[in-house]
Amino acid sequence: MTSHKIIRLGCAVLTAAVTAFSLAACGGGSAPVAAGQKKVIGVSVADQKSLFYVAEVAGIKDEAKKLGYEVNITSANNDSSAQVKQVNDLLTKEIGALIFTSQDSTAAAAGVRAANKANVPVVAVDQRPESGQGDLATYIATDSVKAAYELCTWMFEQIGGKGDIAILHGVLGSTAEIQRTEGCQKALKETPDIKVVAEETANWDETEAYKATQNILTANPNLKAVFGESDAMSLGASKAAKASGKTIFSVGIDGFPTMFDGVASGLTQATMAQQPYMMGQLAVRNAVALMEGKGQDIPKEQYQDTVLINKDTVTKHKVEDFYGPDAQSFK
Repeated sequence: MTSHKIIRLGCAVLTAAVTAFSLAACGGGSAPVAAGQKKVIGVSVADQKSLFYVAEVAGIKDEAKKLGYEVNITSANNDSSAQVKQVNDLLTKEIGALIFTSQDSTAAAAGVRAANKANVPVVAVDQRPESGQGDLATYIATDSVKAAYELCTWMFEQIGGKGDIAILHGVLGSTAEIQRTEGCQKALKETPDIKVVAEETANWDETEAYKATQNILTANPNLKAVFGESDAMSLGASKAAKASGKTIFSVGIDGFPTMFDGVASGLTQATMAQQPYMMGQLAVRNAVALMEGKGQDIPKEQYQDTVLINKDTVTKHKVEDFYGPDAQSFK
């Protein structure tokens, strides 16, 4: 099943023959953790409001505890400047690796360059700097171009291949926003009778999406559908339409527990479920391998698939498979 996909890191896998704090040797790689050195992984995430990041951090904590490593976790509360400062602070605390989910391309570039200068390997999750803006040990993310293309193609089929739609963008310039826009644009080129009548930036936020959709519906009474580049924005759009006494087709990307409920109730129509809990676990395994000098076989890019959750599939999947064992508590 896609939601249980695990990428093996070459021959660096956990074995029963080694201690809980070691990985099977592959040879080579960066210098291992020295005897007596604190085994601390620094973690910087954009926020702890998005359920994706909440689930990612849960996966990080659980896997680090399992492997006997400490984590020092910071959240930037969607402030790019604050995140850059937090990364620099982490780098002064002798962390062995940095797991980095940046707010935007500015924070990504500055943070990665700082880590490179400090000779601390970076495991980027979900977001990354533009090409040439810093070196990553690996990049773990959803294949957002593919996810958006498949989701928009499906949505266009459901609304009959024609009509007016709106697009709600995430944080402009962030990796996910760029890739999800690209994916839907590809689907639009293949469906010429779909017309984009409005595009607004709602920054992954439900409240911003609600307000933006209210304005869009006022200006475009014949609106048939909304592509929210995140679940929160899709939910905001659906709630705005409902409050206005209108019906729209609304989809998003994330697989939030709240979105599973929205699809099941008919409030929203679909989501592409990501795997943030597993990504957090994978990031820790990668960070540990790098710190122990066994990360030479880690792929530079590790894209994860998504699963389409709609009215026909929502009862066939458990949100815990995507967001971890505590997923229901994230609502």
